[in-house]
Amino acid sequence: MNKTARILLSTLAGGTALLLTATTPATANPNAINPIPVLNGTTGLPNLAGRSRAVFQVTGMASPNNTQTYNVLGTDLGIMWDNGQGEMLTAFGDTAGLGFPNLLAGSMWAWRSNILVRSNTKDPANGIYFDSAVRDIFGQARDLIPSPKIPFLEISRIPTAGIAVDGVQYMSLMSVKTWDNVGEWTTNYSGLAASADNGETWADLGHTRRPNEGGNANFQMNAFLKNGGYVYEYGTPSGRNNTAYVARVREHDIQNLGEYEYWDGEGWRKNDVNAAAPIMWGVGELSVMWNDYLGQFVTLTTDAFNSVVMRRSSSPAGPWSDPEVLIDTRELPSAYAPSIFPYQTGRDLYFLTTVHSQYNVVLMRTTL
Repeated sequence: MNKTARILLSTLAGGTALLLTATTPATANPNAINPIPVLNGTTGLPNLAGRSRAVFQVTGMASPNNTQTYNVLGTDLGIMWDNGQGEMLTAFGDTAGLGFPNLLAGSMWAWRSNILVRSNTKDPANGIYFDSAVRDIFGQARDLIPSPKIPFLEISRIPTAGIAVDGVQYMSLMSVKTWDNVGEWTTNYSGLAASADNGETWADLGHTRRPNEGGNANFQMNAFLKNGGYVYEYGTPSGRNNTAYVARVREHDIQNLGEYEYWDGEGWRKNDVNAAAPIMWGVGELSVMWNDYLGQFVTLTTDAFNSVVMRRSSSPAGPWSDPEVLIDTRELPSAYAPSIFPYQTGRDLYFLTTVHSQYNVVLMRTTL
């Protein structure tokens, strides 16, 4: 354990009664977290006996990335994409650090809603190492799109997908209004943000917002896939254990909601979000990618039991196979948000998943 970790443990030891450790499937509310190793009951990587293995601690005080040096003690999601020039960008969601508690009700941490790091790792067998992070003038990881963090207004603005198009980086983010029951939350809308300087600064594209109503309510949490000149947008309502839908748009029209086409179960319907038909059931946060080894598209998510599962399809619209369990909920009950590593790795499928009981992100490997 490094010096920073020892100091933090000493500082926080007297307040362990305030630190909550999840022992059940991951709650939606990020207040109930404890990212401090040992104090949260974790002393290393999860020991998995099933199909997948934990490979590397990606974030937090126990990570070789030492993310606490830029005030990232705990974070979640880990959405990866290639920036179009061979560099991997990774966006994280609600992020805990030290400092003055903000308006996130009940939190003892200083919170940021969306941060970004960069990496040139192409072979993750020995881990994913970060080369840089988007920081503020004090050297801390900073919000890309600020959020007021006021309950019932906007408590967080969380990234759910990322993609590069024509040299511009795009993120889809959801505006969270309230944290509700376990695995449930309510959003105001989802929408795109764009960056023309490799993720350093971002513009909030208000004209791309999908309000949480009507057919747009089915695209509050998203995943992106590029294929055949199109960007495919996979959407679900806010929260987990929901149905999934799919839309597509020509790459250069990604900012134009009127150009999106929606799969109705038999064909594509332009500019008719209400026509979108379910393509999957019982899913949480989604990640979708073409896999060379399988010669199929694959999607990762969590199922109704909070197991990490994979589905396969020969087409972006499906039909999708029955789910295959990669991490059984009985092995790791608080895992969520699996995100596929964006570069091909042969028979090995690498993905990030958040472990809520330690509120940090871990690299996993499954042999296909």
